[in-house]
Amino acid sequence: MAANQHKIQRNIWLTLGLMGMCSSALAAVIPAGTELATKQELVRNNGSEPASLDPHKVESDVEFNIISDFFDGLVGIKHDGSIEPRLAESWENKDNRVWTFHLRPDIKWSNGEPITAQDVVFSWRRLVDPKTVSPYGSYLNNMHVTNAGEIVAGKQSPDTLGIKALDDKTVQVTLNQPVAYFLSMLAHNSLVPINQKTVEKYGDKWTQPGNFVSSGAYTLSQWVVNEKVVGERNKNYWDDAHTVINRVTYLPIASETADINRYKAGEIDIAYPVPQIQFKALKAQLGEQVHVEPNLATYYYQFNTTKAPFNDPRVRLALNLGLDKDIIAEKVLGQGQRPAWMTSQDTTGGVTFKKPDYASWTHEQRITEAKKLLKEAGFSEAKPLSFDLLYNTSESHQRIAIAASSMWKKNLGVEAKLQNQEWKTMLDTMHSRTYDLVRYAWIADYDDASTFLNNFRTGDSQNTTGFSNADFDEAMKQAAMAGSLEQRGQFYQKAEDVLAQNVPAIPVYQYVVVKLVKPYVGGYHTNNLGYFYTKDMYIKKH
Repeated sequence: MAANQHKIQRNIWLTLGLMGMCSSALAAVIPAGTELATKQELVRNNGSEPASLDPHKVESDVEFNIISDFFDGLVGIKHDGSIEPRLAESWENKDNRVWTFHLRPDIKWSNGEPITAQDVVFSWRRLVDPKTVSPYGSYLNNMHVTNAGEIVAGKQSPDTLGIKALDDKTVQVTLNQPVAYFLSMLAHNSLVPINQKTVEKYGDKWTQPGNFVSSGAYTLSQWVVNEKVVGERNKNYWDDAHTVINRVTYLPIASETADINRYKAGEIDIAYPVPQIQFKALKAQLGEQVHVEPNLATYYYQFNTTKAPFNDPRVRLALNLGLDKDIIAEKVLGQGQRPAWMTSQDTTGGVTFKKPDYASWTHEQRITEAKKLLKEAGFSEAKPLSFDLLYNTSESHQRIAIAASSMWKKNLGVEAKLQNQEWKTMLDTMHSRTYDLVRYAWIADYDDASTFLNNFRTGDSQNTTGFSNADFDEAMKQAAMAGSLEQRGQFYQKAEDVLAQNVPAIPVYQYVVVKLVKPYVGGYHTNNLGYFYTKDMYIKKH
């Protein structure tokens, strides 16, 4: 998942044919003696205006933060990383290839109509249909759902996808090979069912207030562009009895300073992100209201590898070596972020990666090698490298971009001209590949290295770099077929080694997420993917 500002327990839940355990969903758990506020409303800053609320049209936390409140999938992820039943109350599998899910008998859409297995089938077919043009179009192929790859490539019809409704409450999914992390992938927001009747009636306008139909704890009541999105409690939600907050408002405040000021003024209950420049002062002033949380996510600058001079891996590696990532992580940010030399986290999905050799070099050694590579590629003082560095509008992204451009200028004589665009516009620029170098990030969709690495496979719907490497593709193919975590890790290491030498993207730092949360907000916690759900929270009397 793309990160704007800025999935899980390893294989424990892989039940190998055992019936999925039935339990109630994670919901608001109120300690005995807690006095609740009369007004149960929550205001959250969401950082940017969402590009859409259609789960098949989006790719970042900006949208998924809202979608995860508005829609349930077949399964979900608890804050401890384990799998929980959502719309499906139980499941079983045969040989880890044929999965059968049994929907809850009484589940309804927000308009009161029953949620059926056919809705699930419709939604998955729509996701892979090339006409949808989904950023997550390749996701079901990455899960190895039968025929998904052929459908995305336009070689087969969406109705050949390996999913079918056995009856109104039973869904069967067929894979072309076992996938160790299938259930964790299944929890992703792109796979939530959407209402077939509504989509067919309203087309792209189904996400507008008045047309919108949801399956989660909340449903859309207002959407004022560049002002707010408002969710109202969905009384038809299957677990509404355990929901406490009645209304949630998501604000698209890109200015971190404005966000903090409104938090201090009592207008916002959860502020995100916290600007580095104010971090120490806020920590001293607000104490436990400042939440610093690890996050399975990597911030990077990605190249348009189809465009000169960035079609030359020497140029890309030189810019990677010319960046002092320690300073960016520790000085520019300084909230616990770690310098990154790989796209995956150092340890992901039980695999600990070996960093490239140049990660252990001195700064001087990296600069020497970078200058040598640029000279080989035809650049010099007389002919300096110059390019545009694009980032989406944000104070933190701007600070990092200024630091990066200064480093490249000082260390390599390179000219990086800064450009910024609003989030939605920048995404369009990326997907149309009309950029040189662009700020991006990836929050893991599940806790396995493939969630980071798949983005660089030839033809993947998230491969906006245009990178294509046969050795990389083969390593990822072999990893998907590997019979053990050890074998899978070896192939992932090969894939990371290819990226380290070819550098389609410069890893900059590994995330932490810093939020301000009012002390009267109860039930707040995140999972390692960074999600927190409004339905788990409540407002204490204050």
